[in-house]
Amino acid sequence: MKIAVVGLGAVGGLLAARLASAGHAVCALARGDALAAVRAHGLRLVMKGVESSAPVNASDDARDLGPQDLVLVAVKGPSLAAAAHAMQPLIGAQTIVMPAMNGVPWWFLRTAPASLRLADRSIAAIDPDGRIAALLPLHRILGCVVHLTCSSPEPGLVRHGFGERLIVGEPAGGASVRAAAVCAALAQAGFSAEASSDIRHAIWYKLWGNMTMNPVSALTGAASDHLLDDPLVYAFVLRTMQEAASIGAQVGCPINQTGEERMALARHLGSFKTSMLQDALAGRALELDALVGAVHEIGMRLNIDMPNIGALLGLTRLMARERGLYPPAA
Repeated sequence: MKIAVVGLGAVGGLLAARLASAGHAVCALARGDALAAVRAHGLRLVMKGVESSAPVNASDDARDLGPQDLVLVAVKGPSLAAAAHAMQPLIGAQTIVMPAMNGVPWWFLRTAPASLRLADRSIAAIDPDGRIAALLPLHRILGCVVHLTCSSPEPGLVRHGFGERLIVGEPAGGASVRAAAVCAALAQAGFSAEASSDIRHAIWYKLWGNMTMNPVSALTGAASDHLLDDPLVYAFVLRTMQEAASIGAQVGCPINQTGEERMALARHLGSFKTSMLQDALAGRALELDALVGAVHEIGMRLNIDMPNIGALLGLTRLMARERGLYPPAA
């Protein structure tokens, strides 16, 4: 399979390195220090303490790479609109585009049940001018949920943490040949890949957990275990999760688990720095819109009371603006 990875950060680098090592023809659309490092040393991957290098053809111009069978998009949310434009030469007549990103995707409400009475199914927090939807039409998209940890301590180097699970599915639900083919390619690379008949639910379930832990960790600078150990923070997280579960129930993604049960799973993973905390520490833009802003927008449109989600969004957004990690207020 000819595969292009857009963005060679932690997740993109992990996908690219392992798919290339499994024998797929992998190229990457990258820029800056990451591009220079991969061109000089290959894409380096550390797994279980062992470092390897994968041959990945990288360029900052998609015209050098040409049309692909599969395009994996692994950029941060604030960069998606620009990446969608830059990747157009990678997209041929049959190309599949699969974002492997955190949070609510731009297409999420477009495939919600007909019973959801919203005339406008766009999400302004993610795609305010409809540019992403126009460049990446829904019929090309496969949804993906990433359940693993990894980091990029320096450009061109990826360190795998724990977890191998990737969930893949059609935005509108159901099974498909192309989802099965992508899962097979990922499985060849050692991932635990599974096809889902309801990827929207898988997306909302992951969001339900990390839309709280991520921003709270960025606000406080605390690792996951410290958040769980503080009784006041823990109670705030549970209240926020309850509001998000109420929104999920109305958009066709009911949560059949308590917040306490979900947090017990997080505790089982041990102490780790969330992706948003890693971004904050590195001075990178925060994915706040996809993780919290979109949820708040949907809840507002459904007239759901959500004081805790509002507080979380307001506080984290202000912190990020003060540090230059989020666009200034208009």
